[in-house]
Amino acid sequence: MADAQDLLPSEQPVQLLDETGSPVAGADLPFPGPERLLAAYSSLVIGRRVNDQAGALVRQGRLAVYPSSHGQEACQTGAALTLAEGDWLFPTYRDTAAVIARGVDPVEVLTLLKGDWHAGYDPYAHRVAPQATPLATQLLHAVGVAHAARLRGEDTVCMALCGDGATSEGDFHEALNFAAVFKAPVVFFVQNNEYAISVPLARQSAAPSLAHKGVGYGVNAERVDGNDTPAVLAVLDRAVAAAREGKGPQLVEAHTYRMQAHTNADDATRYRSDEEVDPWVARDPLLRMEAYLERKRLLTKARRAEIAERAEAVATAMREGVSRDAEPDPSELFAHVFSTPTPQLREQAAFLADELSREGS
Repeated sequence: MADAQDLLPSEQPVQLLDETGSPVAGADLPFPGPERLLAAYSSLVIGRRVNDQAGALVRQGRLAVYPSSHGQEACQTGAALTLAEGDWLFPTYRDTAAVIARGVDPVEVLTLLKGDWHAGYDPYAHRVAPQATPLATQLLHAVGVAHAARLRGEDTVCMALCGDGATSEGDFHEALNFAAVFKAPVVFFVQNNEYAISVPLARQSAAPSLAHKGVGYGVNAERVDGNDTPAVLAVLDRAVAAAREGKGPQLVEAHTYRMQAHTNADDATRYRSDEEVDPWVARDPLLRMEAYLERKRLLTKARRAEIAERAEAVATAMREGVSRDAEPDPSELFAHVFSTPTPQLREQAAFLADELSREGS
């Protein structure tokens, strides 16, 4: 059994870059290399463009809802880039940019948010679970997959994402307890963006930090500046490696901020002021990463243009794909209710088919 002192996270969130993009002295984690940082920057730019384009699609009536991760793109990037090909990502409804960074077609990712009845993509193709709207349910699923992989002797790590509000759900605590007891190779990645819709963190938890919640379950925990891309990569790298090496589940709390409203249906001005939001503008993960790369002369004009062009291509594919109207098939209402349709279901399907044939004739 681990000593409680060994499980405690750092007093301050781990940071490798300050708000100006300058390296922080005394950091004890390896700094990611240039090519990896450029890949991360590309993911940040694409993630920001994805958020902007999705917001526009909502305003045009093409998406039913969109929970933006604007300002949290370092967390999205870190979650996607620290996993190996055979690992699994279990996202929340706000993690669209992470799912796209994992390689899933943007149009397929947005199918659920468009209002369709299914997730839109094959979870097994990229090892990405469907985005979860109910809070914390995906954490238990991640633990189950990780535990099964461990029993089979597979070299698989599951990264389960959630927000600060989800840590108040029973499923969060059940997932941590089960994972710890059975040493499931799971990384619980909490994106603490300060608000659970309109409820501030102070009304969610009295703990010193959300990372401290791991101590009660015997789960090693760490805190990281969630707007510091190199730090997020380094901390998640260490957590994924520990889980893969059989050291049990890991809990990482990223301190970030939800810059925009909870969704397009939310009015954030009802519960927070502009004065509260303004300081976080200077902590923008994209600008911080950009400043560092420019200072190191790693981000050339040609590379910047290439990344911007790639991001615009993703946005164009989203816009065109989501705007394309699909012809609904009414028979799908009955196709996936039961593996073997009940007599009542067959009767209803036959009734609908008869009605449609009459309309057609």
